[in-house]
Amino acid sequence: MNDCKMEYMKQSAHRTYCEFKGTPNYYDLSVNGKEVSDVAWSYPNPDTGMEAIKDALAFYGKKVDACYVGEEKATPQEGDFYGGWITSRVKGPFKGGPGTFGW
Repeated sequence: MNDCKMEYMKQSAHRTYCEFKGTPNYYDLSVNGKEVSDVAWSYPNPDTGMEAIKDALAFYGKKVDACYVGEEKATPQEGDFYGGWITSRVKGPFKGGPGTFGW
């Protein structure tokens, strides 16, 4: 979360639970009069074994205009469930597209 300008983010009331990671906090984004609900999430107290993701902020690809990893523009992972970003350094297959729900 240190790499994000949190003055544009506000914690939302949305709640979910992941059986692997625990309970995330969700955030709304407000920039130049544009509001985006539940654009990102983080795990302030992840479950045992997932400590490496503590306070990392993840963004839904379809809710933002673009994401860059270094100089490379990343591609949002297909579907509405996952919040992954794909770059040339990441090798598939990737979940989220048609026919990938059950694997």
